[in-house]
Amino acid sequence: MKKKIVVLTGAGMSAESGISTFRDSNGLWENHDIMEVASPEGWQNNPALVLDFYNKRRAQLKEVKPNRGHEILVELEQQFEVQIITQNVDNLHERAGNTNILHLHGELVKVRGEFSENESMYWEDDIYIGDKNNKGEQLRPDIVWFGEAVPAIDKAIPIMQQTDIVIIIGTSLQVYPAAGLMHYAKSNVPVYYIDPNPASIYDLPNQLEVLAMSASVGLEKIQLQLQ
Repeated sequence: MKKKIVVLTGAGMSAESGISTFRDSNGLWENHDIMEVASPEGWQNNPALVLDFYNKRRAQLKEVKPNRGHEILVELEQQFEVQIITQNVDNLHERAGNTNILHLHGELVKVRGEFSENESMYWEDDIYIGDKNNKGEQLRPDIVWFGEAVPAIDKAIPIMQQTDIVIIIGTSLQVYPAAGLMHYAKSNVPVYYIDPNPASIYDLPNQLEVLAMSASVGLEKIQLQLQ
């Protein structure tokens, strides 16, 4: 029976593909105040701005491709049962070929009616004011914004409880509820943490190995260790 690996990925996972990390040091995301484009209040105040912002993020997906780190996670599936739990909204894990992916914060290539959070549909094109679902609701990105519930967390918790190995990549684990997931792993589960600028997550009882490097380089090292 294959051992289970849970891989928690954040913005640093996609950085080598050319997708900018979630927000810059000045607190802006692609030159926008984060609350203008990633909150229910921002949507209410200026839905056209929000749609334009995510239209550009969605278009960017067509210009980037999975990096070596994504490929290694696919290769690990030959030896392990790999479950990706990602905070990213891009589709690079899917395009690389991983088979078990849980998006905590939604997906750029999905939309939903603004009042129908459980009814998403695949959508690769731009969204405009006036685009509606079959209930007559304005379409919005199927993204979990600040202040909204994270329904996928209920699926993530039992996955963490059953894993044999944890790999954390490119996330500071500062945003809840994702930040609390590590505390559901058994205390004897080894944890690998890959990030060029690792945050302090040393309050875990687990054996922790920190690799202060890019996702692809760190994963190459872990892949060799696990063989």
